[in-house]
Amino acid sequence: MENPSAAWASLPSWLLTQTAHHAHRLVGEGFSAAGARGYHYRLLATLEECGPASQATLGRRSGIHLSDMVAAINELADQELVERAPDPDDRRRNIVSLTAAGRRQLRRLEKRLAATQDELLAPLSPEERHRLTELLSRVLAHHDGRTPGASS
Repeated sequence: MENPSAAWASLPSWLLTQTAHHAHRLVGEGFSAAGARGYHYRLLATLEECGPASQATLGRRSGIHLSDMVAAINELADQELVERAPDPDDRRRNIVSLTAAGRRQLRRLEKRLAATQDELLAPLSPEERHRLTELLSRVLAHHDGRTPGASS
C-alpha cells in the first residue's frame, strides 16, 4: 500500500484497523500451520477454562455465534479433540468436553499464538507490550460497557 495521507495516517482508528489486519493475518497463518482456525482455539481454550458445556453455553462463553458453533464443534469432534455426550439432565442436548488430544492441540495452538504475538509486537519492549495491552483492554471494555479487567 502507498503511504496514506498524513491527515488520517496518525488517527488511532486508522492505526488500530491497519494493525488489526496484520494481527488477523498472522494469527490465521499460525493457526493454519497447525491445521486449525481461530474458532478451534477459542473453543478448546473455553472448554479448558470453563469445563464441559452445551453448545449454546460454549457459544456464549467463547463469543462464537451458534450458526458457526456446530460446524466448528463437528470439525473438532472429527479430529477427536472434543467429544459430545448426551446431557444427563436433558437428553435433547449434548455436552461437549475436551479430550486429551484436544489439550495437546491447545498447547500447540498456544505456542503458535505466543509466537504470533511476538511477531506482531516485535518493535515493542516487554513494558510497552504490557502497556499497549492495558490501554487496548480499557478502550475495548469502555465500548463493550464493562469494567476493564472484568471477565465477560
